[in-house]
Amino acid sequence: MLNDKTILITGGTGSFGKSFTRYALTHYHPKKIIIYSRDEFKQFMMQNEFRELNRENQLRFFIGDVRDKDRLHRALEGVDYVIHAAALKQVPACEYNPDEAIKTNIHGAQNVIDASLESGSVRKVVALSTDKAVNPVNLYGGTKLVSDKLFIAANAYAGSKDICFSIVRYGNVAGSRGSVIPFFHNIIKNGGQELPITDYRMTRFWISLTEGIELVIKALEEAKGGETFISKIPSFKVTDLAQAMLPGCQMPEVGIREGEKLHEIMVTVEDSMTTWEYDKHFIVYPQMVWSESRRPQPTGKKVAEGFAYSSGSNADWLGVEQIRELLKTVELEK
Repeated sequence: MLNDKTILITGGTGSFGKSFTRYALTHYHPKKIIIYSRDEFKQFMMQNEFRELNRENQLRFFIGDVRDKDRLHRALEGVDYVIHAAALKQVPACEYNPDEAIKTNIHGAQNVIDASLESGSVRKVVALSTDKAVNPVNLYGGTKLVSDKLFIAANAYAGSKDICFSIVRYGNVAGSRGSVIPFFHNIIKNGGQELPITDYRMTRFWISLTEGIELVIKALEEAKGGETFISKIPSFKVTDLAQAMLPGCQMPEVGIREGEKLHEIMVTVEDSMTTWEYDKHFIVYPQMVWSESRRPQPTGKKVAEGFAYSSGSNADWLGVEQIRELLKTVELEK
């Protein structure tokens, strides 16, 4: 799928971009991978990190911001696939800097869409979404909801062009910066004997970066336009995670934070009307079809009326011992 292709990753120095690049260079032979981001130091660090894997000089590093449409036009020359991972993601930062979140997460998304449509070479665009875009309760989630809608609607503007836009949605990756595992890890490392729990009822999905990458590749392979791909993954209780990381610890309940949800929601009851289930994932198909050539052809099983996919009502759960084993495979972001 990725062999002899030129791939551009916005926000490519982030955790997803680095992991996807490593996976692609290990399992495929891409013609070129372009890392598009605005932080020169992170690009320098990534160049050094990938020196051994980049022996054939397939990696390119492009300084640029998704807010800059002209720069995107230049970067997308000759690109086959675009993976849009750039975003402002920290909930408190977005709440305090709403204009900046809108400029990057909404206007930036539209720039990626426009530049891809106008490139003449781009064939597939996959945008990374988040559970926070579903029934959003904070500005970050609201901007990502708009971004998702923009990428879905972009298929209406493709016309006869051989290009399609789709979405991959998942929650916090196990071990990612700002998530609960590194938070607990730092407390334990510093000798703490208590792990604070915001709410004893809280649940989350468990997904690894590799699972996220494989879902993006599936979207690149199968998308016709407007689909939202969602992995079928297990849930866990945050209290069980705490006991897996520090057995017998005290778990004071400290209260839910602003903009935080009890459960991660991936598919709403309303979305269930166009949701189909497959062996390892769900696909939410677009409610609108813009042309016969882009009409979805589901081959899975239609979910039941009223279905919702939430970490709190999931059928697949991890226990303390299972979590403890999975923690051995988690590499914490630095």
